[in-house]
Amino acid sequence: MCWLLAVAIWFVAVIGEALADAQMERFRAVPQNRGQVCREGLWRYSRHPNYFFECLHWLAYVPLALGAPYGGLSLGAPLVMAWLLLKLSGVPILEAEMARRKPGYADYMRSTSMLIPLPPKR
Repeated sequence: MCWLLAVAIWFVAVIGEALADAQMERFRAVPQNRGQVCREGLWRYSRHPNYFFECLHWLAYVPLALGAPYGGLSLGAPLVMAWLLLKLSGVPILEAEMARRKPGYADYMRSTSMLIPLPPKR
């Protein structure tokens, strides 16, 4: 039964990341959007929905490992991935650059969840 949960999580993660990437590509394809902040689709609810679904993807492997000896250690992989994205490589570097380069990004940071898709703050 754990494999069904793993497949469901994996499916949501892959579809979600593909959707977020497609939405960003569509936004970037419009010349009038050059230099603007994307607040469409999943990007309205999370500044980094692609990273959220990447973390979710890593979480899909946990249910597969739970029945194995030391299977609980598999929880380390999604935790390390989230930490790397949020603290070391992805988000800090990207957001510093975006805040410097894009007008309106600082407001986007104040009103939009960093990772987990949530309704925007007013």
